Amino acid sequence: MNGTGHGYGHGDGALGGQGGSPGGGHGGDERTFAALPPAKGTAFARTWWGRAWLKALEDTALDGVQLKAGRRHARAGAVGAVTVRPGRITAVVKDRDGTAYRSDVLVRELSDDEWERFLDLAADSAGHIAALLDREMPPHLVEDAAAAGLDLLPGIGDLDPECGCEAWDHCPHTSALCYQVARLLDEDPFVLLLMRGRAERTLLDQLQARSVARASAPSASGGSGGSGGDGAPTSGTAAGAGGMPGVSAADAYAEGFLLPPLPAPPVVATDPGVSPALDTDTDPEPGVHPTALEFLATDAAARAHGMLVAALGPVHQESAGACLTAAQDAVRLAVDSPMPWITARLAAGSGRTPAELDLATRAWRLGGAAALSVLEEEWAPDGESLARAGTRLSEAWEDDERPALHRSGARWTAVGTDGQLRLGVDGRWWPYAREGARWSPAGPPDRDPAVALAAALTTALTTGPTGDGT
Repeated sequence: MNGTGHGYGHGDGALGGQGGSPGGGHGGDERTFAALPPAKGTAFARTWWGRAWLKALEDTALDGVQLKAGRRHARAGAVGAVTVRPGRITAVVKDRDGTAYRSDVLVRELSDDEWERFLDLAADSAGHIAALLDREMPPHLVEDAAAAGLDLLPGIGDLDPECGCEAWDHCPHTSALCYQVARLLDEDPFVLLLMRGRAERTLLDQLQARSVARASAPSASGGSGGSGGDGAPTSGTAAGAGGMPGVSAADAYAEGFLLPPLPAPPVVATDPGVSPALDTDTDPEPGVHPTALEFLATDAAARAHGMLVAALGPVHQESAGACLTAAQDAVRLAVDSPMPWITARLAAGSGRTPAELDLATRAWRLGGAAALSVLEEEWAPDGESLARAGTRLSEAWEDDERPALHRSGARWTAVGTDGQLRLGVDGRWWPYAREGARWSPAGPPDRDPAVALAAALTTALTTGPTGDGT
């Protein structure tokens, strides 16, 4: 195969999950977002603030061709996990040939004085706080901040690129990173505020402190309520019968997000424990096998323990296998089945032969439900995915070495060999090799079809032409 990989480019800081910032007093604040799937046929920004981010990129970059290439990279899912920290966003971006570059985009942080002014503006309006908590960027807050000399959204020249490909302007890699970040901003405007220097928890704590201080401060007329000269309550306060003092409606509304602190989370046991023994002197009902029930109880306890650990972790994670079909769950159970007769019951119950269940468990070990779907299901990819894969496969080999490929749906078979390539619905390519009359998964998936096909051909037992084998 042609081409060799290159190391990551220059740039400060570390990738993913580590603290540290190029500057500012909140360097420990950092968020890392998993790589997003390809954005096929959808806009990169739905919200007005996401579009403003992209406009800053498009107004800054001098070369429109590079922007278009970056957009294609982002749309194809070539941007890895994105790390956001004060003043910087970082990701590894792959070219079509698999070459990986570390790409950074620098954004100016707000000074402490600028943050004080921003917090005052946000605390002045309960609507601003409510919108932020609802994951929206209120236009009036941005306008008020701009009037006070604070630019929350970037403008021309505010997105400063650094890339390992050593381009001096925005290249396809930093452009792809910016397009991907627009999708993150759509979902959470606090990502933008983190770039500007403050994390969500820090901002909410500071807004809470301001709201409490304002609610408890005496009013300009000498009290936290009172009445005017005609005995009526002063404007903006609530007074009960008998002239009881109150607080302004805005302050009362703003304090709606101030909840009492949560109790400490429970301590999770190290292990899920041992399920009770069900083999007793009492005869079970017909069709009920105590050992099989013990196996299911042990599995249920292990899954419940895993879900609890995930829920109480620093970042909540969806438990694997939470939405499996009965046929999928049978494969998951068979992977850890300790007894052949239980495996046989799982095969029969899921409508598979023992050989089919064996293949299914091999696929599961490589990639769970996604790998099982590639093994057992067929689907029709869109034309763009097929064309892109065909181009990449054509480029990966010299003309006289390129294997002839026969495509059927999402499966590409190397004619005259026992190697095959399969595309999953998530855009990953899986290597397969023929074993007797069946195709078997031959390794983990890859985003690059050429890499996956090379793995399939390496694994396959090439004993001579076998037809197209689809």
